[in-house]
Amino acid sequence: MTADTSRPTRAQVAAMVDHTLLKPEATPADVAALVAEARSLGVLAVCVSPSTLPLEDTGDLVVATVCGFPSGKHASEVKAAEAARAVADGADEVDMVIDVGAARAGLWDAVRDDVAAVRAAVPAPGVLKVIIESAALEDDAVVAACRAAEAAGADFVKTSTGFHPSGGATEHAVRLMAETVGGRLGVKASGGIRTAEQAAAMVAAGATRLGLSSSAAVLEGTEA
Repeated sequence: MTADTSRPTRAQVAAMVDHTLLKPEATPADVAALVAEARSLGVLAVCVSPSTLPLEDTGDLVVATVCGFPSGKHASEVKAAEAARAVADGADEVDMVIDVGAARAGLWDAVRDDVAAVRAAVPAPGVLKVIIESAALEDDAVVAACRAAEAAGADFVKTSTGFHPSGGATEHAVRLMAETVGGRLGVKASGGIRTAEQAAAMVAAGATRLGLSSSAAVLEGTEA
């Protein structure tokens, strides 16, 4: 049997994975176990809550965290301060949540300025990912949110927090986001991706990063 060359290999998927633990009940022992598992799986990064920073024994892992999470309903100054503290505590990347209500209302200057405030707090080489909560937005708003994030200097746009009742990542949203940013920004698919098939579909749609809490299961189902 020949391998399916249209699907990413295990190594290719692992190189895209943010191994994630953002449950509010996570203990220090849970976070330490996440880091150890991430290292054993050979993934790119871990993504944890900012209060768990700094992390220990991360080796070559990229350390990502969140700000304005999960609602996005924080003043921009608060998001920026949270992001700056996270960077000081060792975060390489920050995944911020936009004010989804502002996006739904079409207040794109406000969305752009919100992202810009956090961008200023996460200077290069720090990486800023912008969570637009795509399942809560119509297609035109998804496009406009991606454009606002790009205008504010973001490095990635990201589908979802994984906590919104509207749902997580979809192939349609990822494809729309990837078409909008045209390779100028990365696209992170996150929320509800639990199988190798789902991960492969997101990559085929244009995802360049995957936020996974089920990393082991996804990688186990991916061909070497």
